[in-house]
Amino acid sequence: MLKRAMDLTLASLALLTLWPLMLVVAILVRVKLGSPVIFRHQRPGLDGQPFVMLKFRTMLEAFDAEGHPLPDDVRLTRFGAWLRATSLDELPELWNVLKGDMSLVGPRPLLMEYLPRYSRDQFRRHEVRPGITGWAQVSGRNALTWEEKFQLDNWYVDHQSLWLDVKILLITVKKVFQREGISAQGHVTAEDFMGNN
Repeated sequence: MLKRAMDLTLASLALLTLWPLMLVVAILVRVKLGSPVIFRHQRPGLDGQPFVMLKFRTMLEAFDAEGHPLPDDVRLTRFGAWLRATSLDELPELWNVLKGDMSLVGPRPLLMEYLPRYSRDQFRRHEVRPGITGWAQVSGRNALTWEEKFQLDNWYVDHQSLWLDVKILLITVKKVFQREGISAQGHVTAEDFMGNN
């Protein structure tokens, strides 16, 4: 209950404070990347139940002859890369926090197609609400291996507390300015999780 109260309070304050910045970012996304401004994508939440996550769009809509999206490094523009580096693309997720789909702190929501690829231990990351930031994010973000991320996520599940959340939020502010671990080695974002075999 205290965690949810903190989520509601801080997310509301952030939206009230940051709405002018969000408006500017929305205009820039519309001018530089076109419509839609908001990227909506289904992600697994608490207990693996799907929800629609909101982010500012960072990639162009570009497809191959068969209708499949082109690789991230082709679709990600310099402006989109800057949005990701500054984490400004994450601001719409504050609405997900208010709705209860997400928390400020928790394991990052990954892709729905990853669910059947998890081991039972890896699925434990869904025992809590996914977060805008988390223990894995402040410990290396996309520079970590998948196994390292899952271990850190489970450590958070086992040790979560209000004080740990406050600590992670404070480290997150520092990490945003340092812009560390934004991409995995050899990738503009992160490599896909293909399972354990």
